[in-house]
Amino acid sequence: MKLYSDVGVQRFGQVIGDLLLVGWIALCTALGLTVFKLTDALGAPGRKAAEAGDGLAEDLRRMSEPVGKVPAVGDQLRAPIDGAANAAVKLAEAGRDQAHAVEQLAYLLAGVTIGLPVLFAVLIWLPRRIRFSRRATAAQKFIDNAADLDLFALRAMANQPMQRLAKISDDPVTAWREGDPAVIAQLADLELRSSGLRAPQPDGRASEARV
Repeated sequence: MKLYSDVGVQRFGQVIGDLLLVGWIALCTALGLTVFKLTDALGAPGRKAAEAGDGLAEDLRRMSEPVGKVPAVGDQLRAPIDGAANAAVKLAEAGRDQAHAVEQLAYLLAGVTIGLPVLFAVLIWLPRRIRFSRRATAAQKFIDNAADLDLFALRAMANQPMQRLAKISDDPVTAWREGDPAVIAQLADLELRSSGLRAPQPDGRASEARV
């Protein structure tokens, strides 16, 4: 599989584009992590409330046990303490729920911050790279030596803009039919460069004229 062009300017653009894509992904990832940290920090009060509620509930339970052993009035004295312990447990649960909700929001915002820009960039750049790779790999199979230039010269007359063909020859079709090596080489080079390939060096043998 051919990933990069043999043509210097085109290859340079591809390398720069790939590096920019990698840099963009890194930037979006760093920004997403920052968003996650900033958002998750909003859950700190909930986590602290949960810790405080758990600690208070545990302290009240410890206090409740000896108070409950007081003769005659132990149960009456223990009841409000147990009620306070239960309230502390609910406070801790509310704090955990709030912290969990903030954490889920942080993950969501971080995912959107990273995912959407990266996906947008990949959908723009990756199809172009895939199309180039498939086209260049396929073309490379047909270009072994200068004798294969006829095929690409023919493709150039079918695919390339008319103004480019006119710069090579006033009548490229006739030149191709007559086997004009100079015109064929220029046409083939024009098509090959659009596929990211360079024409092979001439082998010194003249092309045979077509009837």
